Amino acid sequence: MASSQANLCKNPVHGFSAGFVDESNVFEWSVTIMGPEDTLYDGGFFNAIMSFPQDYPVNPPTVKFTSEIWHPNVYTDGKVCISILHPPGDDPNGYELASERWMPVHTVESIVLSIIAMLSSPNDESPANVDAAKEWREQRDEFKKKVKRCVKKSQDML
Repeated sequence: MASSQANLCKNPVHGFSAGFVDESNVFEWSVTIMGPEDTLYDGGFFNAIMSFPQDYPVNPPTVKFTSEIWHPNVYTDGKVCISILHPPGDDPNGYELASERWMPVHTVESIVLSIIAMLSSPNDESPANVDAAKEWREQRDEFKKKVKRCVKKSQDML
């Protein structure tokens, strides 16, 4: 894992930064995701904690935003809900293919790039935040206002 951080430092990926929360714990990373250009989240700086399980890479990390964010695929407590962060194997609910779920080949970069894609294109068919998904579908102007407030709040935290 330390080599992953060293690799990120040598080859930064556009759109985010990552590092250890505390140098003594390689299982907890602090991540800042810049809102993707030309999306409602553009201009935002969203902080999150990526927590790796002891059996990583067999099982996926969890990602939880510590910045306020309004999105159909983010639970109200900030936890990100995307397929590649779901445990490996078949989906017990039958919604996802095993190939869409966690695989040990995923890296910090591929996880964060998936989160950036999620910000760009919400999936309102399988929402973590039902209220945000409903607003995304039925009250887009209200949804946009809430996201704008989150972006502004993230900028004020800098």
